[in-house]
Amino acid sequence: MLIIPAIDLKDGQCVRLLQGVKEKVTVYSHEPEKIAQQWEADGAKLIHIVDLDGAFSGEQKNADAIMNIRNAVKVPLQVGGGIRNSATIMRLLSAGIDRIILGTAAIEDPDFMAEACSFHPGKILLGIDAKDGMVAIKGWEEVTLVSARELAGRFERAGIAGIIYTDISRDGMLTGPNIEAVRDMVARVNIPIIASGGVSSLEDIRNLMHIKNLWGAITGKALYSKSLDLKEAIALAEGPDAR
Repeated sequence: MLIIPAIDLKDGQCVRLLQGVKEKVTVYSHEPEKIAQQWEADGAKLIHIVDLDGAFSGEQKNADAIMNIRNAVKVPLQVGGGIRNSATIMRLLSAGIDRIILGTAAIEDPDFMAEACSFHPGKILLGIDAKDGMVAIKGWEEVTLVSARELAGRFERAGIAGIIYTDISRDGMLTGPNIEAVRDMVARVNIPIIASGGVSSLEDIRNLMHIKNLWGAITGKALYSKSLDLKEAIALAEGPDAR
């Protein structure tokens, strides 16, 4: 199982939100690229980046910060937040971003989502942010009537490279991931699933490792608050006891 550190960007800074509420923000660094370099030095094989301003506004707002990160590290990057058109996808891929995360677009413009999967095979991830099993969009400000299960099945058939599944109620709370919801998502599709939200300790990592075929886990606030050490988490997930 891959351990993936997260960098959330707001106004060019590395921050974390509590349960996705934009007013509940903590700034951790004014130089996100240095955070990325630290994660790379600690052994990260992939870094997860979200443009929070873009997620709320529908347009990418932290392009400069993303490019600074890209230029600072060699590990693959996956980027989401405010990506709602083909031009933005092309710009990011051309700049060296490895994978694109689409969430709101999957609900509001499913044809665009399917087209992106067709034009960029292996490069498009579906971000499913769920609240009580229902998909939330626009920076989690709007909860839809579409279930996470339904959306996953719909776009698995469209050719997405994988799903990032986030339980909003757990995000930034350091309370542990929603194991049953993640297990259910993994069981329902035959594409890689990355769990996100609440991963805050080595015990959480161990619990996720018991989910057969779970591809990866994203962790953010736990790294910044020092409740989880990235080197230790990677060693556990990739060590002799890893499945």
